[in-house]
Amino acid sequence: MKIIIIKFLISYLLGSISGAMVIGKIKGLDIRKMGSGNAGGTNAFRIMGPLFALLVLLIDALKGWIAVNYIALFNTSEANSIQIINIESIQIICGICVVFGHVYPIFYQFKGGKGAGTMVGVLAALFPSGLFICFLFWLFTLFLSGYVGLSTIIAGIIFPIATSIFYHNGIFSSFGLFSCIIGVFIIFTHKENIKRMQKGKENKFKKINIFSKNKN
Repeated sequence: MKIIIIKFLISYLLGSISGAMVIGKIKGLDIRKMGSGNAGGTNAFRIMGPLFALLVLLIDALKGWIAVNYIALFNTSEANSIQIINIESIQIICGICVVFGHVYPIFYQFKGGKGAGTMVGVLAALFPSGLFICFLFWLFTLFLSGYVGLSTIIAGIIFPIATSIFYHNGIFSSFGLFSCIIGVFIIFTHKENIKRMQKGKENKFKKINIFSKNKN
């Protein structure tokens, strides 16, 4: 049982390594003091451009992939012999821990990103077809609205729906519960985006929004 707890802790610590903060440190800036103040890919894109944002996304997604594919599966023979928790559940909890670490990083005063980038890596490892479905809805919403935050919220809502239809154990499984928790968590981490959209103050990518008259 001790090694399982250590896996969860390491996953959280890995999640606490923020891609935006690491790349920002190299460039001598703190992205949390710029733009929306969020240490995530969207703010990185607005402030520093696509290359910076891509590097941030790669680091954040890689954290999720490593936590699920390597940390969770390390020394599984001992975990199996204990038979307290199955391997899939260990992967799922490591996925939750790495996302939680990204949002509330211990290394950066618990002020991190919103979890979407790290979830990309988790889903790429556990449910790639679900990731593809969520991405399609994310992209479609982005083209229609121009709002990245709204697009991510919609993807979070679609996640448990896609799980119920396409995941091999369906919604009534540990992964199904995980999908519901993450869907709600994504909405929670985007609560400020929701408030700004209600006030008409949310940033919009007008060049992407097909209904925007002003593309500049």
